[in-house]
Amino acid sequence: MTRLEEVVRDLERHAATAGWDAPPRLYALVEAPELNRTEPDLARQLGVPDEPDGIAALEQPDLPVDRPIEDVLHGIEWPEQVAGCVLILERILLPEGAEDEVPDDDPVTWAAQHPGREDVRLVVGVLRDGSRHSAMRLRGHDSDDEVLTGPELVPGLADTLASTLI
Repeated sequence: MTRLEEVVRDLERHAATAGWDAPPRLYALVEAPELNRTEPDLARQLGVPDEPDGIAALEQPDLPVDRPIEDVLHGIEWPEQVAGCVLILERILLPEGAEDEVPDDDPVTWAAQHPGREDVRLVVGVLRDGSRHSAMRLRGHDSDDEVLTGPELVPGLADTLASTLI
């Protein structure tokens, strides 16, 4: 398991303990040795061991919820000390063919009330070296052994996240 896979899985389990209906959360990924060197008190407070390949996930301030997440991400640029980032957010999945029924006036409320909807939590991580990994938990299958993982589960969102690192 790569270090990005490990941090994505850890953050997914952490989000699962907090429950559903949570706002989006963004984490900066920082190399553990650099954090221990530049911010030793913070590293100690967070319990970040000074391991050569270690990476620390630092939760960022709340993201605005009144704008599409893609628009919010387009306004973010990380400094070069940030090795990567992870985004956790929840979405509604609709059954195949439902997009043909979406009303123009209030699609979000319509989707939230759709009888075939499925809530999903996405955890998407990217590193500056191009590495990607994602985890997906369905509310209807809410157990650790049913979490889907892989590098290309949410490629569009991973692309948008990766653009914040340039």
